[in-house]
Amino acid sequence: MPLNFTLTKESNNTRARLGRIETKHGVIQTPVFMPVGTQATVKTLTPHELEELGAEIILGNTYHLYLRPGSNLVAEAGGLHQFMNWNHPILTDSGGFQVFSLGPLRTIIEEGVEFRSHLDGSKHFISPEKSMEIQMELGADIIMAFDECAPYPADRDYVKKSKDMTTRWAKRCKEAHKREDQALFGIVQGGMFTDLRRESAFELMELDFSGYGIGGLSVGEPKDIMYEVLEDLIPVMPKDKPRYLMGVGSPDCLVEGVLRGVDMFDCVWPTRLGRHGVVITRQGNMTIRNLPFARDFTPIEEDCNCYTCQNFSRGYIRHLLKVNEVLGIRLTTIHNVSFLTRLMKEIRQAIADDTLLEYSKEFLSVFGGEK
Repeated sequence: MPLNFTLTKESNNTRARLGRIETKHGVIQTPVFMPVGTQATVKTLTPHELEELGAEIILGNTYHLYLRPGSNLVAEAGGLHQFMNWNHPILTDSGGFQVFSLGPLRTIIEEGVEFRSHLDGSKHFISPEKSMEIQMELGADIIMAFDECAPYPADRDYVKKSKDMTTRWAKRCKEAHKREDQALFGIVQGGMFTDLRRESAFELMELDFSGYGIGGLSVGEPKDIMYEVLEDLIPVMPKDKPRYLMGVGSPDCLVEGVLRGVDMFDCVWPTRLGRHGVVITRQGNMTIRNLPFARDFTPIEEDCNCYTCQNFSRGYIRHLLKVNEVLGIRLTTIHNVSFLTRLMKEIRQAIADDTLLEYSKEFLSVFGGEK
């Protein structure tokens, strides 16, 4: 098996669980947050820095790497691990969400998706088979089946047809995938309709994937609806396979997702916030670019042991951001990624100690909105 998932502990009073995912390039402790390296790099960070921050697995983006530099070039370089000098697990998404995000630039048919590049307008076509071909060339440890991500809101008829096509595409992906050193995950769709979600899960479980992504959430719906979908869906998903909530990364959603039984998360959120001068704290997000921080010579967070907080003040970081010095966004990104990897470590410890319910109540009572 290219992936071995071991369930090591289940929470007594929640659906949370501890696990280990073993891959060719190392072990991942779950629940885990995976920083996103869209273009074969987590923006502004070196692989060494990611290791120091505690990242055990990162993501690459099939759509973007297909366009630039090309999956064949990455294969020529020895695969994504060698190309970007990251000798730990990598997951690549299928490209489905990025193609969905193109809106009027794409046309979805049974065979696949025709789209125009957001870079130069050139025409391209990705089918389930093409997505597998690209991801096999990239060589990630975990790859995702090609799916259609239905928009929110969408009517039931559209979502049902979309879910059915995602299942048909999943079968084609399974047939086309030939690399024995890669684990292939299916992606559960079905919008906000709980019965369609369960249908999707059962259909994919019949295909026996190595793990299951939960796609089509965090696409604009209220968080309460996302939690309701997870509450209903996760109990029917296999206990012996990883469950991956795609595109979710805010601290409150990580805590709520773990409580409901999610094992894996990813999001561009911490790095994107950092580039906009926003840092994550226990109390909520702080826009450090703002004027009140100009004469604030304290660290972002007093109890944070990341390189940024141990060495620099809010006022200095604000200065760097205001004068467009690259170091500014490097420092905010280091803190944000560190915050989420540390949060997941604390969550894992709380599950191990059977204190997750208390931990989550305390965390969620303090974590607020933008400051």
